[in-house]
Amino acid sequence: MKMMTNRKYAMRAGVVALCFAALSSLPMLAQGGGGRGGMTPEARVAAIDKAVTLTDDQKTKITALLTADAEKITALRTAQDPDMRAKIMAIRTDENNQIKAMLTDDQKPKFDAYLASLPQRGGGGGAPPPQQ
Repeated sequence: MKMMTNRKYAMRAGVVALCFAALSSLPMLAQGGGGRGGMTPEARVAAIDKAVTLTDDQKTKITALLTADAEKITALRTAQDPDMRAKIMAIRTDENNQIKAMLTDDQKPKFDAYLASLPQRGGGGGAPPPQQ
């Protein structure tokens, strides 16, 4: 009887380990591509577009910027860089400054409002609004 109980626990532990291994091998599924709030670069552009009404040219340029930055952030996470948080915050701050430079004077206050509306993750881990 005791052997059956041990087999049940061993089987359950094996299933849990298998599930954990399968989930941890997925490429940043929970992060949605490593973007802000788990959003893909395309989803982030759509959110920015909703807030500031981007032109097609702005959408293309911002998507390219966010995609490149998502790759940099994924590389930091993969390398398990000890300064990862600070480096990601620097990437996000630079990213926001570059996006703001692509916007018209009418769009810039709307972008600032959009950034202010974002939830601050991880105890203030979000990037601060860019300087004007």
